[in-house]
Order: sequence, then structure tokens, then C-alpha cells
Amino acid sequence: MASFSIKSNPMVVAPAVFLLVLQLVAVVLAAETPSGGGQREFDYFVLALQWPATSCKNTGKCCPANGCCRGADSPTEFTIHGLWPQYNERGWPSCCTDAVFNQNEISLLEEDIQKYWPTYRCGTTGNCHGTKGSFWAHEYEKHGTCAAPVIVGEYDYFLTTLTIFSKYNVTKALSDAGFVASNTEKYALGDVVDAVKNATDSTPKISCAKKGAVKELWICFDKNFEPRDCDLANSCPDFIKLPTYESQGVMEGAIPWIADAEALV
Repeated sequence: MASFSIKSNPMVVAPAVFLLVLQLVAVVLAAETPSGGGQREFDYFVLALQWPATSCKNTGKCCPANGCCRGADSPTEFTIHGLWPQYNERGWPSCCTDAVFNQNEISLLEEDIQKYWPTYRCGTTGNCHGTKGSFWAHEYEKHGTCAAPVIVGEYDYFLTTLTIFSKYNVTKALSDAGFVASNTEKYALGDVVDAVKNATDSTPKISCAKKGAVKELWICFDKNFEPRDCDLANSCPDFIKLPTYESQGVMEGAIPWIADAEALV
């Protein structure tokens, strides 16, 4: 009976060895792939915050759902982008269950979500099930479904995110340290990082758009929601700014609870 021999033919690999190699490759790919099948439980959370003036700067059009278009009620402080489970090594899990966003489940949180977690775009975004939906549907289906076993269910995901956002008020921490919204003032990146670190006992990640305008600020948490260093490089110049924004005005009619939304991470 013929047999496989690595010594007799270097081009032939024993089946057991070949299978082991395939398994190792699969493990590596699973660790490096940000989404898809074979996902393991996450390691920590990112609370991603948006600076509204930077997000609203390139608003193409106004619509009732767009937080940039609320006149005097438009956000002027950091707002929530999302609460995202992450992996220590690299990447993140996404679309972990077949759960579909249901606005009725979080109707009691509607006022706070509109105020602290607004969308800054018009239009819908892709969801996990090949459909289009709201910004909040996108955040829950892509990220919230992966927060188990720490957070289970839609209501708990939104409530937990709002609670943590309220507890760690980054805008107030920066204001108390002398960093306020301005189109002229620039602040040393290291000083801003230190101000957040002093308030949260953790090192944040800050990302910027053109000319050092702060776009997002991330605070990282362990699974007990204790702050931890983000250990992620900042994508900003040495001096940054927190620009102001003048709203394009209030749209007529009430702001719909689920309407147009943005395509974001």
C-alpha cells in the first residue's frame, strides 16, 4: 500500500501535518479578520464619541433626522457614536446574532438617544441582514449583538451605553481643564489626552480630520466597565482644535424617531 513520506518527497505533505497547518492558518485569519464567521468573545469595550462640529462640517443636506439641522438644539458637546466590543490583538466581532433592531424596545430611551446619540447624516445605512436601516439599527445589529455575555439585548445595550456616557462626561472634563470649543484656539494633543486621562484614569484615543479638527474620541473599558488604556495610536497632529458649528437651521416638522441615518462604522 502506498504511503505518504515527507522525507521521500519534499513536495508531499503528510495529511495530518497538512491539516494542522490549515487549522493554524484558520486561527490566524480569525484573529486578524474584523468581522465574519468563527468569531470569539470580545476582550474589551470602546465607547466611541463624536465631536458634532467636525461631523456636521460637510453636511450635504438637511433632513428632520439630522442632528446638525436642529438650530439652537443642535449638539455642541461630544455625542455617542457607539459602544463597540473589541479584540486585544486587532479587529472586532460584528453581526454576532440574527437579532433585528426593534425601535419599540427602546422607546422609553428615545429622548435621551435623540439628545446624546444623534445621527449626523441623512440616508440609511446597511445592516447585518442585507437590508437598509437607521443609524441606531446599524450600531445595535453590528456591535450590540456582540456585547454578550456582558450586555444581552437591545434595551440593555442602549441603556448601558447612555449610562457610561453620562458617568464619564468628557466634554465637562475638557472644559474644566480649559479646553473649550473654538475655531481659533489650538491645544496641544498631549495636554488634551492628559486632561481626559486625569478624569477617567485611562488613556483615550483621539482621531482628527483635516487641520487637526477633533473628529472622534474613544474611551476604553474592561468587561466590568472599569476604564483601561486604549493602547491605540492617535491620528492627530501635535496641536488640535475643537471647532464650533453653526446649525443650518431647524427642519419643519417633528424629528422622526426612526428615519434617515448615516453609514458609519
